[in-house]
Amino acid sequence: MSEADLHRSIEAVWRIESTRLVAALVRITRDVALAEDLAQDALEAALSQWARDGIPANPAAWLMAVAKRRAIDGFRRRERQDRAYAEVAERRGADVVDGIESAIDHVDDDVLRLMFICCHPSLGSDAQVSLTLRLLAGLTAREIARSFLTSESTVAARITRAKKTLARVEAPMEEPSPDERAERLTGVLRVVYLLFNEGYSATAGDDLLRPGLCDEAIRLGRVLAALVPGDPEVLGLVALMDLQHSRAAARTDAEGAPVLLPDQDRTRWDGLLVRRGLAALDRASAVPGSPGPYVLQAEIAACHSRARVAEATDWARVATLYESLAVLTGSAVVELNRAVAVSKAAGPAAGLALVDQLIDLPELSGYHLLPSVRGDLLAQLGRVDEARGELARAATMTDNQQERTFLLGRAADLDNEGPRP
Repeated sequence: MSEADLHRSIEAVWRIESTRLVAALVRITRDVALAEDLAQDALEAALSQWARDGIPANPAAWLMAVAKRRAIDGFRRRERQDRAYAEVAERRGADVVDGIESAIDHVDDDVLRLMFICCHPSLGSDAQVSLTLRLLAGLTAREIARSFLTSESTVAARITRAKKTLARVEAPMEEPSPDERAERLTGVLRVVYLLFNEGYSATAGDDLLRPGLCDEAIRLGRVLAALVPGDPEVLGLVALMDLQHSRAAARTDAEGAPVLLPDQDRTRWDGLLVRRGLAALDRASAVPGSPGPYVLQAEIAACHSRARVAEATDWARVATLYESLAVLTGSAVVELNRAVAVSKAAGPAAGLALVDQLIDLPELSGYHLLPSVRGDLLAQLGRVDEARGELARAATMTDNQQERTFLLGRAADLDNEGPRP
């Protein structure tokens, strides 16, 4: 195996296993920062040893063995950590010193436990989400910054402060009590939602989608639904993810280029996920009270899922739902989506009028979908030169290669086509 192939293989293993590794190490060491350091040490060891001996048959167990061995060695070297090791050894016993599989068997609980730990009330909501996305999803500061529409340096500083805060307040590293879980549930839901979004539309790289992140977010959503059955927002989030992910096979062509929603082959949508999503939405809607943001987004996704063809979409209802969501969240991104829905229901001029009201908002200044949407609406109105400029500008604002290529292609095609219906 060449060095390049080896590194790609190790990166693939790391993407799959890092979340479970860090989560299990937090349970063992009771220290978030130490767990992350140990995981990185195990990765460095893998880069060295696997280059010589090849990738082991069970890479997850290998990484866990190295990380646990270094944790125990470190505990033994330092007096303070000797005491911690004694407490862990007494409490966990065989889990620390026996075979590797004991830690891996509890992986689902470990991941969920770490999510609730990272959403400790001593941290602000943005810090909770940023830290969890970094530890559990392995997202970079740039990828997390895209979710918050802020700068990479801001996110990096936020994560550093969050780790220090957890250490300073000596946050307990066990799974919270039921009352504490309820208090932290909003933050955990937000993490799962943003994790899914990064998988649904990757910030950077050569691929538009990161299906592994979507699958992990959906899995965690279902674990939460079992933990707090009957919570409408948990059910709404599960419904939203199922309905959105049902389109995965139709969202890219054979070369990995994006296929817009109106152009997708709906026979390729996953019928099982659609049925699951609609069933979860029905359960959420049956709970008394006003719908929350995840239920509203699931309702929007359901409008698309129920339309057998794009032309059958109830765009007036979609626009109304986005209006309710905008009032509830105050999100500029939601307003941009509302503008798209209005353009479908009332024409591109009506949509463009709403988009133009968003141009000067600071939170959308680096958001490539603003000029992308504006360019498409201008093209529909026959303002080709302006549209081409907006699409080209959008292409410079994304780090995803597939999106960039698609936008530049749209700009180049404007001379060869009439206004887009």
